[in-house]
Amino acid sequence: MGWIISLIIGGIVGWLASMFMNTDAQMGWIANVLVGVVGSMLGFWIAGALGIAPAGGIMRFVVSIAGAVLLIFILGKLGIFR
Repeated sequence: MGWIISLIIGGIVGWLASMFMNTDAQMGWIANVLVGVVGSMLGFWIAGALGIAPAGGIMRFVVSIAGAVLLIFILGKLGIFR
């Protein structure tokens, strides 16, 4: 059940990040889920490397969206999202 919740939250995070980066027309729901899940992992990895421990649901959500935005930015520079 936990992985289903992770996929749903990942989809929401990926969708919000794609709206923020104006790539929502180019991404389907599978790309939103993948970007949300991988972007969340990236965001938490970077936060941990910087010594930031997000406490509480809101800060975890913000770190997840920031990681997904960063991932979309990187993928855009690689030419995947234009």
